[in-house]
Amino acid sequence: MRARLRARAESDGFVFHTRARFGFAAPAGSSDDPRVRLITQYLSGEVARELFAARDAGGGEQQQMVILARALGHAYFRDGGRRAHGLGIAFTDVEFADFSID
Repeated sequence: MRARLRARAESDGFVFHTRARFGFAAPAGSSDDPRVRLITQYLSGEVARELFAARDAGGGEQQQMVILARALGHAYFRDGGRRAHGLGIAFTDVEFADFSID
């Protein structure tokens, strides 16, 4: 069962649902500054492969958080790479994180 779910996540992607402090490392008061947000976002199979590879190589939670922050920033704020180039992403104070594979 786990192998099938992993294969599906790696091929089709997954939905990441979280409540965390998330935003650009930007001055306070900007529309995208870090604040607690409830986010439900589709992430690609490439992200799933990167997360599994990090875990399989012994990478810890911090490394996986960096991968998720980059992927969320790309999908959620950067609109798939169409805007906000060069701004750092802040992803901290995670209250919960849930993954679903359709």
